Amino acid sequence: MEPHLQMLQLLKQNYPDAHYYLRFSNPLELLIATMLAPQTRDVAVNKVTEQLFLKYKTAEDYSQADPEELLGYLSAINYAAKKVQYIQTTCRFLIQKCQGQVPDTMEALTELPGVGRKTANSILINAFNKVVGISVDVHVIRLSQRMGWTKQQNPEKIEKDLMSLFSQQEWKTLSWLLKAHGQKICKAKPDCLHCFMNQICPKHEL
Repeated sequence: MEPHLQMLQLLKQNYPDAHYYLRFSNPLELLIATMLAPQTRDVAVNKVTEQLFLKYKTAEDYSQADPEELLGYLSAINYAAKKVQYIQTTCRFLIQKCQGQVPDTMEALTELPGVGRKTANSILINAFNKVVGISVDVHVIRLSQRMGWTKQQNPEKIEKDLMSLFSQQEWKTLSWLLKAHGQKICKAKPDCLHCFMNQICPKHEL
């Protein structure tokens, strides 16, 4: 078995419960959560959205909200004031261009203000169960480079490398597995001594 497939097998064995980390119940909630997530811990986002989603239900609710009232829900979010602006701009775009609904194609999603391929892939995969690519976050970037899966720096080029390495049936969960490993062992400073892949990982630091 090729090393990258061995590593994937080990990730699956060690993180059988890996799952998507932001809580939501519909595509709009996931869009809002992904807009709150940059530079903020997942647990903080999930705690904030628990109350936020009870108050605001539709794109119209967000677009018409008083910015200060909306900001009041986001005290635990980094750069909250800027994110309020992004949310309201995006929701107005949804109303004007998408009948207030979150679209379900890569092309339409990436037309939304501030939505790139990473966010679009997250929404497609987790809200619509449409797998057309791989969501490349900071964990995917760091680990795929260390594990020898890519030499690229650009997230879209990294995504292409990963899509060529793994079959499409693996794309949905790949980012979940890498995030789980990146949070537990392969952190910014990796714990290679205790890593179950240290015998096959090309970047191990034993």
